[in-house]
Amino acid sequence: MSTLLYVDFPYPGPWGEDMAIAMKELAQSISQEPGLIWKLWTENQEQSKAGGVYLFSDKASAQAYLDMHSKRLNSVGITGIDARFFDVNPALSEINAGPLSGN
Repeated sequence: MSTLLYVDFPYPGPWGEDMAIAMKELAQSISQEPGLIWKLWTENQEQSKAGGVYLFSDKASAQAYLDMHSKRLNSVGITGIDARFFDVNPALSEINAGPLSGN
């Protein structure tokens, strides 16, 4: 069963297009993570938070990514990481056009 990982954390910026430019290499690296199907990047400038919603092929891959990502964030002084795992119900998600694959 696929696993959805939700992550957010305090983030001072940059935002929008500046964030896209600054994080392009990181995004390319993340796309190579084992078990990753897709990631949606999230940002909320008003609350100074950023993060993402990820779909992984399994919980072990999601957990391994979160462990690595948390260490990376901590290494640049980011703490207060909120992470949550959810199992995905594919039958109901398909009815509502949920993106269940990387296509």
